[in-house]
Amino acid sequence: MHNIEFSAMPSSARVWVFGAAAPITGAACDTLMNAVDAHLAHWTAHGAPLMCARDWRDDQFLAVAVDEAATGASGCSIDGLFRVLTRVEQQLGASLLDGGTVFWRDPNGHVQSSNRATFKSQAAAGAIGPDTLVFDTMVESVGAWRERFEGAARHTWHARLIGQ
Repeated sequence: MHNIEFSAMPSSARVWVFGAAAPITGAACDTLMNAVDAHLAHWTAHGAPLMCARDWRDDQFLAVAVDEAATGASGCSIDGLFRVLTRVEQQLGASLLDGGTVFWRDPNGHVQSSNRATFKSQAAAGAIGPDTLVFDTMVESVGAWRERFEGAARHTWHARLIGQ
């Protein structure tokens, strides 16, 4: 097995973040994690094992990381991960690969999601503001995942969507 604990990944490791529009729990979560773990256990780039890990947060966010200082992920290896996630999406009837989804916490602490237009209209109506906690699924490193994946909208690219 080539994957390690996510906490052991260096901050410089590359990360891909996938967000589910609705929580994935119970047996569906087990199916997802088992498929991801099975793929990561044998994930290679041009035959070289990848030092990789995954993290699962808030029943909606999957982060997959590769320490490219050890071995860099190739286009083919990344495509393989996306194929696994596409198969699981179809099996679960869930969406993890929709890059246009925006995520935020509502006043009760629950993760909400919508497309950008709906997010902007929610902001215009006052339901979302500069202090609303949002999730930056575009972070590119494990360090960014740890430090700024979740933060106030005013400090992220989301600020443009709320007119900041």
